[in-house]
Amino acid sequence: MPHGQPWHHKAQPHLPSSPNDYDPSTLVSGNDPGEASIAGSDRDALTAVVSSGSRDIALVLSGGNALGAYHAGVYEVLHERGIRPDWIVGASMGAVTAAIVAGNTPEDRVAKLRGFWAEATQHTGPSISGMLKPRQVYNGLHAVLTLMWGRPNIFQHRWPGLWSALPGVPNDVAMFDHAPLLSSLNRYVDFDRLNRGDVRVTIGCVDVATGEEVYFDTAHGTVRAEHVLASTSLLPAFPPVEIDGRLLCDLGYTNNLPLDPVFADAPERDLLCIASDLFNLQAPRPASLDAVLERANDLIFASAGRRTISALEREYEMRQRLEPNGPTVTLLHTVYKAAADQLSAKSFDFSPSSIRDRWSAGGRDMANGLARLTGGAPNGRRFVYEAV
Repeated sequence: MPHGQPWHHKAQPHLPSSPNDYDPSTLVSGNDPGEASIAGSDRDALTAVVSSGSRDIALVLSGGNALGAYHAGVYEVLHERGIRPDWIVGASMGAVTAAIVAGNTPEDRVAKLRGFWAEATQHTGPSISGMLKPRQVYNGLHAVLTLMWGRPNIFQHRWPGLWSALPGVPNDVAMFDHAPLLSSLNRYVDFDRLNRGDVRVTIGCVDVATGEEVYFDTAHGTVRAEHVLASTSLLPAFPPVEIDGRLLCDLGYTNNLPLDPVFADAPERDLLCIASDLFNLQAPRPASLDAVLERANDLIFASAGRRTISALEREYEMRQRLEPNGPTVTLLHTVYKAAADQLSAKSFDFSPSSIRDRWSAGGRDMANGLARLTGGAPNGRRFVYEAV
């Protein structure tokens, strides 16, 4: 797909009229939540947002390892509503999600996501208590199990890995080997389809030596499994990946929510950009050492996205003055809000209960976000930001 070419999509919307009409428990099972009753005027407005040919749709997915089940819930609701993104941009686990979606036929995409996360989930029982402390212990133990044994479809221990910190042991650059993820990508993604398909895909990485952001885009070249693997190489957990003479790692260190490619060129048509973020910039004051560590992690990985959004708001204020009737942009920003039982090691918590909760949260937030959309920018504004 040439750069700048209009993105075509198909949409058949049916949205819940309120958050209470949406049952997140249906997401993981794959059952359709059903169509809620929508007033005629609201139905017309929502149809104008997502109807075929009315605007371009981009989906931006951040990184976050085990938190990425949230993306699966987000995409499942888009799929159930018949909303087909024309362009998906991903970092780290967001890149994995983008590849699985674009590398499969529309009818297989949710099933493939469900299969990937079924393999990633630890095969233990669900939490038997909804109380805070027992659930924290449950989540923490599963994070420890992940660090001890890895996840068979994502990563495993390597030698010497962490042992390289000891005297006399050879040096190493990572603690884990994520070769299992490369195998999973080749099982779950048809890269021929991804590169010739109707969904544009952009995968983000960082050059370890220069700090430069590097993007691989199906509009300008071929995206391979190695590109996705490089995007997931979070140092020092996973080793960087060398591609075409450049040593590449996870984009999360510089731009975990990669909105920049979508807005590198001014949109030629109205644009709906859906950004699914796995780290929350806002949270209560931390009251424990673990909560401080969790908060620090969230701030590191959420801050770049906030700066980008602020820059877009300033840019479109200027565009509003210079060209008030130009194409409009609606940025729908869904953010995973970790519950109080989540710990600083939440990105390594692949417990059944946590994966289920994140998938459900993604679906719930996406449904609520779509319900907020209207048929056009209010009061003639060219840039509308909706945070969920």
